[in-house]
Amino acid sequence: MRKELRELVILIRGGGEMATGVAVRLYRSNFRRILMLETASPLAVRRRVSFCEAIIEESMTVEGIEAVRVADEHEIQAAWDAGRIALRVDPTAESVKSSRPDVLIDAILAKRNLGTSITDAPLVVALGPGFTAGGECHVVVETNRGHNLGRLIRSGSAEADTGIPGNIGGHTKERVLRAPAAGYFTTGRSIGDHVRKGELIGQVGGDLVTARIDGIIRGLIKPGSLVTTGLKIGDIDPRDEAAYCDTISEKARALGGAVLEAILTKYNR
Repeated sequence: MRKELRELVILIRGGGEMATGVAVRLYRSNFRRILMLETASPLAVRRRVSFCEAIIEESMTVEGIEAVRVADEHEIQAAWDAGRIALRVDPTAESVKSSRPDVLIDAILAKRNLGTSITDAPLVVALGPGFTAGGECHVVVETNRGHNLGRLIRSGSAEADTGIPGNIGGHTKERVLRAPAAGYFTTGRSIGDHVRKGELIGQVGGDLVTARIDGIIRGLIKPGSLVTTGLKIGDIDPRDEAAYCDTISEKARALGGAVLEAILTKYNR
C-alpha cells in the first residue's frame, strides 16, 4: 500500500548548515517525519543555523522550526507528534535498521562516503563528491557553487572538491578561518561580532587565529572544540549583514530544493 507523502519517514545524516537547509525545506513542504543523525561533538561553523546544536543544547530553532535531541524511538515519535524535527546522536546511522526510512539523505558533506549504502532506503540521496549515483546511492546532488549547483545526478558523480570556498563579496579563501594547528580552539569572540582585518579571533594552543578581511563573524565553531590542523573553524562575511548570521544561505536553500525535487520525483506519482 502506497504511503501518503506526509507519512514518509526521512532520515538525514548530518546536522550542519547544509543538512539543516535540507530539513527546513522539507519541513516547510509538510514532510514532518524527519530524523537527523549527528556525532556527539558536532563541529558546525554556522551554529546559529545548524540543527546539530540541539545535541548540546537539547533543542535548536532555525527560522522558526525546532529540532530536539532524542534518545530512542519513543522520543522520536513524541518529537514528530509535537511538530518538531528529531535529532539523534548516531554517527554510524544505526537508526536505519529501526527507523526503516523511505528516504535517506547523506548531508554530511565529508567528500567521502562514511557508510551510506544504496540499500539503506528505497531512495538514497547523497550531497556532493564521494558518491556515485547507481553505486552507493540513487541520486547525487551537485554542491559546487556555479551553474550546476543543485543539479540532480542520476548516473555518475558530483564535481570534485575544488578546495576554494565560494566567492562572497569578492573574497574566497581569505574569508574562511582555519585551525593553524591541532588542539583545542579558544576564543572570546561570538558569531555576529564585527571584526577588522588583523584582529584576533582566537587561538589553538599557542597559535593565533586572526581575521584576514573586515566583516562580521557569520560562523564560528563552539569554543573548546578539539580541532585538527586546517579544519574550518570560522567564517567572516564581508557583507557585514547581521541578519545573515541567523538565516540559511542561498546554497543550503538550493540543496534543499534539489532534495525536495528528488523525493517528489520518486514518490509524487
